[in-house]
Amino acid sequence: MKFGIITHTCHKVKGKEIFAYEPYVREMNLWIKYVDKIVILAPKSKEKEVSKIESTYNHSKIEFVEVSSFNLSTIKNSLLSLLVIPKICIQIYKVMKSVDHIHLRCPGNIGLLGCFVQIFFPSKPKTVKYAGNWDPKSRQPLSYKFQKWILSNTFLTKNCKVLVYGEWKNQSKNIIPFFTASYSENEITDIRTKNLKSKIKLLFVGNFSKGKQPFLTVKVAEKLANKGFDVQLNMFGDGVEYNLIENYITEKKLNKNVILHGNQSKDIVKKAFQESHFLVFISKSEGWPKVVAEAMFWSCLPISSKVSCVPYMLGYGERGSVVNKSTTQIIFELEKYISQENIYLKKVTKAKKWSQQFTLEKFEKEIKNLL
Repeated sequence: MKFGIITHTCHKVKGKEIFAYEPYVREMNLWIKYVDKIVILAPKSKEKEVSKIESTYNHSKIEFVEVSSFNLSTIKNSLLSLLVIPKICIQIYKVMKSVDHIHLRCPGNIGLLGCFVQIFFPSKPKTVKYAGNWDPKSRQPLSYKFQKWILSNTFLTKNCKVLVYGEWKNQSKNIIPFFTASYSENEITDIRTKNLKSKIKLLFVGNFSKGKQPFLTVKVAEKLANKGFDVQLNMFGDGVEYNLIENYITEKKLNKNVILHGNQSKDIVKKAFQESHFLVFISKSEGWPKVVAEAMFWSCLPISSKVSCVPYMLGYGERGSVVNKSTTQIIFELEKYISQENIYLKKVTKAKKWSQQFTLEKFEKEIKNLL
């Protein structure tokens, strides 16, 4: 089988190896395990050095088709995009025509064009991984809503299985609830019972952007420390707000309470999950927030926002806490767990049991069935 991947994810080419964001590549390596050849259509990164959060595809027959990246964020950018979109559509059409199976990654600008072009291939087998928020009631950019509309329309999108995060009412027959896995069955190990009588370890893992609200997590740690709690927040990731948070930590003398680790390898972050009591992750937009599932896997209880399928993942409060975006409510939840450790331990057990269903082996089996 010749497998065509249409994605907006930036790639780096070094010799015969192709690199991209590690969680995405880890998943794609499971898809391509069952195909003879891959054609990847994607933008190419201008950066040459491979970072700690990037890895390579595991396949001997890969063809890479570079396309221009574009965005529709402003009127100027939209007008400039008109110059490159026709060429990209032609490139997508050629790739789709040449492959036996079409795999679209959405939402994204390249995915948006792919949604249009796939209409011309009604009989060709297709899968779409919609990695964004599928919640029909959520506020989203118009381009995202348009992608969802096309993919849900079984007249325009034929012979296609659309994989979405969470279970939603009144969906068309081609919409399939799905999940993402991070760990293997053989990684499952006993985690020592986490004592809330000692230092309380909070964790943030993600991009330092306004959407992920890392500064809010810092404020939670600061207020807990000011209330006399022995608390330590470990933060993993990088982004536009990194320097702002770094300066704030220095200004407020929070160096003992908040530690910045930057981007780190999967194994280092896994150890942080294992050693932490709580994940505080108050994101504004998510698909399947893998850090929430990963935290649950390692007995790290999530305190997270009501976005996308997070309430479903947390069992509507049975496996963690779903909160609004205020430090007051987050601190209230944390203080409740600290004072009632039995409730914390019960939820940790339920969270771990639920998350450990979704292993890489189960994920691979489901992908094999789709192909």
